[in-house]
Amino acid sequence: MPNITNYDIDIKKIMDTTTTDFSEAICHGMIVSELAILVARELRCDEKFCNDIAMAGMLHDIGKLKLSEELHRERSEAMVVEKMKYVRMHAKFSRDILSAKDFNNDILSMIYHHHENYDGSGYPDNISGTDIPLGARIIRVCDVYAALISDRSYRKAFSEKVAVELMIDEARHFDIKVFLAFQRVIHSDEYEKVRKLTGKRTDDAAESFLRENYQLVVVDNDEIN
Repeated sequence: MPNITNYDIDIKKIMDTTTTDFSEAICHGMIVSELAILVARELRCDEKFCNDIAMAGMLHDIGKLKLSEELHRERSEAMVVEKMKYVRMHAKFSRDILSAKDFNNDILSMIYHHHENYDGSGYPDNISGTDIPLGARIIRVCDVYAALISDRSYRKAFSEKVAVELMIDEARHFDIKVFLAFQRVIHSDEYEKVRKLTGKRTDDAAESFLRENYQLVVVDNDEIN
């Protein structure tokens, strides 16, 4: 993971503005960020792009902190349509929070579009194919995988093998070139660093990772609330 020095994060403010799910959210961002940069390198993207996607991967879900704790925590019962629509606003919230901190447009675009599907069935703008920024297409794949291999309140983590099988069943959602690069990465030696992150599940681990790997922004309480 690169040491990114273009931004300045206030660790205490981030810790102070978290919900009880903060550690899980940060660990998810760690996995997405690390995996996304490996996929970007596999696709021979330049170093600026790799730095941007590392940042975008880490912060792509920061808008969820703007949601109420009940909405932020996934539950076993189905959400009503109104709640789901609200949850789907988190990509816009993420972009708006980071835009106010002067993150560059490439990072903002990756974050805003990270739930778009290649077949046009995603959100927030229902765009498809190469109209979706490459960084967002990469994060989309990494985000789904990271979620599948992680424990959730309503299920245990899937094995890596089952996670990939589930993703193959939904392959229409992904850019096939990105998905194939992702598969090469998870079968490479480099993937071991991602595998090690899946065991980190404490606030101390999350804070330690941020201190070691990032000098970021972020979030004032009045921007989250």
